[in-house]
Formats: sequence, structure tokens, C-alpha cells
Amino acid sequence: MNHFLDALRTQRFDDHRYYHHSRINQTLHLISAISFVVAYGMLFIDPVMSALIAWLISMTTRQSGHFFFEPLGYDEVNQATQEYKEEIKVGYNLNRKIVLLSIWALLPLALYAQPGLFGLVDVWTTPTELVRQIGASWLLLGVSGLLFRTIHLCFIKDVQTGLVWMTKILTDPFHDIILYHKAPLYLLRGELIDNNPKQMYH
Repeated sequence: MNHFLDALRTQRFDDHRYYHHSRINQTLHLISAISFVVAYGMLFIDPVMSALIAWLISMTTRQSGHFFFEPLGYDEVNQATQEYKEEIKVGYNLNRKIVLLSIWALLPLALYAQPGLFGLVDVWTTPTELVRQIGASWLLLGVSGLLFRTIHLCFIKDVQTGLVWMTKILTDPFHDIILYHKAPLYLLRGELIDNNPKQMYH
């Protein structure tokens, strides 16, 4: 168990120090984390609504922080190139995220253009039914994306790495709230870049 927790701390620390230098990105992660916690709660009440919250609010804020605000040049703090960080990324690096987000964006178009998806689901007849089918498809995508990468890591790395990564992803919202709750304050002070992310983590 101690070895598992050590590996979890290492994955979290590497993710933070390599991919969360921007205070805007950190703030967006805080918003994402809070909405993810809400989505977790909604999962027991209305799973489809939970998926809509997770993808439309949590994932869009989270990933826009990475794509639009996080510096992509040479990482002076960690002495690492962007290419190196992308290569060693345990979970979804930017290229994998593009694939995942492309599927996410195409699913509503497919459900709208082909009601029923050739018999795979019921044909929607109202906008509400369409929205709920989109939410259900996104719920399936989220679960599938999590399980796919977990199993993939079990094969290309080892079982513990896969299980540690899955645990990290599922608990990131709670951890990010603790880690980034002061990020908006730093932004208000005019600080756009966290020049010492290692110190912030510890």
C-alpha cells in the first residue's frame, strides 16, 4: 500500500510540475475540480446530467487551460523540452487529448445527423431527448476513455501504474481544489506564471 501511495504522489507531482505553470490554467483547474465534484454528486441522482456537467464545464475549462494558457516551450524550471514531457506523460498527453476531444465533439453531430445511430439507440423526437442521448454518449465516452488508458498502461507499463493513474484521475478534483484554491488570488495580484511549482506542491 505504501508503494502504491508513493507512486500516486509521484504521478501527481510530475503532472503538477510539468503541466501546471500557468496561474490561469491553475484557476481553470480549480473551476473544473469544483464542477467535477458537483458532477460526482449528480452521478447518483442523474448520471446523464452528471456527464453533461463533466464534459461541458469540467472538461472544457480543464482542457482549455492546457491548450490555450499553459506554456508549451522549453521548461526552464524542470529543464525539459515539451517533446520530452509529452513522451513521458503517463495519461493523456496533448495528442491523445485531441483524439479524445475530437470523438467528444463528433458524437453530438452523429446523433443529430443520424437519429438512432442505425438502430444503436432510440430515435430522438424532441430536443430534450437529443440532449440526454448526447449526455449518455459522453458518459460512455468518459468511462471508456478511463478504462482504455488504464488497461493500456497495465500492458505497456505494469498493473500498478495503470491502477495508480486511474486512482489519480478519479481523485484529482479533490486534490486540485486543495492544490489550486489560491490560484485566483495569485491572478488578482498579476502573477500569470508559477515560477516554482515544486514549492507550491509541497
